[in-house]
Amino acid sequence: MKLPRFAKVYHIKNYNFTLAALVLSLSVLGIFVVGSARESYQSRQILGVAIGLCVMFVISLFDYVWVLEFYWMIYLAAVASLASVLVIGQSVNGAKRWINLGFTTFQPSELAKILLILFFSKFIMNHIEDLNDRATLIKYAVLSAVPLGLIFAEPNLSTTILTAFVLCLIIYAGGLSYRIIGKIFMILIPTVIIFLTIAVMPNQPFLQEYQQRRILAFINREEEQASDEVYQQNNSVMAIGSGKLTGKGLNNNTTTSVKNGNFIPEPQTDFIFAIVGEELGFIGGCIVIALLLLIVVQCILIGIRAQDLAGRILCCGVGGLIGVQSFVNISVATGLIPNTGVPLPFVSYGLTSLVSLYMGIGFVLNVGLQPKKYQ
Repeated sequence: MKLPRFAKVYHIKNYNFTLAALVLSLSVLGIFVVGSARESYQSRQILGVAIGLCVMFVISLFDYVWVLEFYWMIYLAAVASLASVLVIGQSVNGAKRWINLGFTTFQPSELAKILLILFFSKFIMNHIEDLNDRATLIKYAVLSAVPLGLIFAEPNLSTTILTAFVLCLIIYAGGLSYRIIGKIFMILIPTVIIFLTIAVMPNQPFLQEYQQRRILAFINREEEQASDEVYQQNNSVMAIGSGKLTGKGLNNNTTTSVKNGNFIPEPQTDFIFAIVGEELGFIGGCIVIALLLLIVVQCILIGIRAQDLAGRILCCGVGGLIGVQSFVNISVATGLIPNTGVPLPFVSYGLTSLVSLYMGIGFVLNVGLQPKKYQ
């Protein structure tokens, strides 16, 4: 019987059970932490993990080379989903980031991250010979600007910056010249300085009021102690510190806890690491960071052994997304950067983010099932 084009005969020895086990372990830990933060969300988090595991396993058996043949359709799907949220999206606190599906909400920007990694993996491989040419770089910039502009319009500045960083990372992995990288930094650094200088001024044209407020609160932390942004981050830092070595234990009912005292509005999402630090302590926080680091390392190792450039970039993109997103989330929880709305991969509550990341891991596993053939 002839196999369909999207399927291949794989060897079980090439299936990276280590990566799958790491992701599952972190997700199970996330279920317990989300349940402790908000018990009513635990059952939905379990459902998200179950769906994610099924999606990961199914996608891991799809030949990524065949999938990437439809890379323009993948790009259009990403752009269409991001555009649709601006039209039919549910408005929450002045932002349109979610589409109400009735039984749940869908956040297109989370799925778009994975779709864009898939698209640009194929795009870069197709342009490997002329990647450093001006025409190719302009194409890359324009194709990146469209989805980034749609995410920024939601508005969602943190996801825009995160996605842009990942897109820069994968073109670097594709072989971008250091000479061009140097020129970009020479332009980018003063541009960022000018942007931030204007952004903190009254009546600036770039940022929403709440975005400017978060930046000002971070810069003037001592003067802005009463603001919600500083208040949340300070409480998060104190919660992490109060956990000491082993933590207060999951589901503790002390009134001084950040979740029980409502010191942080949504502890199950953006500030989930505060719950980890408070209830599981320094040891629990280290375990979460170690699991995230090992997942990123496994993605890189699989990418190194990939049979082609697209597979290598795909693994680099997924690993980079998980690594950078983890760094941003934990940095916010520990007060190192301004408050943003970025979830902690596989730990924070959020079905779209969870299932989308499982999709990314599924593609990485398929890359691992087709290792480079050494002569």
